[in-house]
Amino acid sequence: MNLDPDLEALVSDLAEHLLARGWWLATAESCSGGGIAAACTALAGSSGWFAAGLVTYTEAMKQRLLGVDAELLARHGAVSEPVARAMAEGARERTGADMALAVTGIAGPGGGEVLQPVGTVWFAWASRGNRTETAVERFQGDRSAVRGATVRRSLDGAVGLLAT
Repeated sequence: MNLDPDLEALVSDLAEHLLARGWWLATAESCSGGGIAAACTALAGSSGWFAAGLVTYTEAMKQRLLGVDAELLARHGAVSEPVARAMAEGARERTGADMALAVTGIAGPGGGEVLQPVGTVWFAWASRGNRTETAVERFQGDRSAVRGATVRRSLDGAVGLLAT
């Protein structure tokens, strides 16, 4: 996978922050389908900071692989702040990584609703010390555009968290 220069610079920045701390990163992805892990591992040397990437597309896999509670999914839906948070925290806990990021959303073209239209994506970043931050975005464009924007936003959020 060849990264465009902006994305490559973002991944390089993330790598520098993680390496400076001696930290490992894990990803828990739904709507991005492994795109975040692919972007990270496209960078030479990523084996020194990238621990694991989990693509948990179904609710069953979110439960089994990340430990997301079935009641949480039933109460809030897969595309929600509590589920994104549980995904990130579950990925960090289950992989032993120092930081994990998670994304869950609606890439389209179908699946959107009035309150959660196509392009709605929830993000979570969990790091050592039980610090978890979340955000929601509503991206415009087709499926490819939503997935690309999701990859960039997730990485940008991780860099922002590490820079503080």
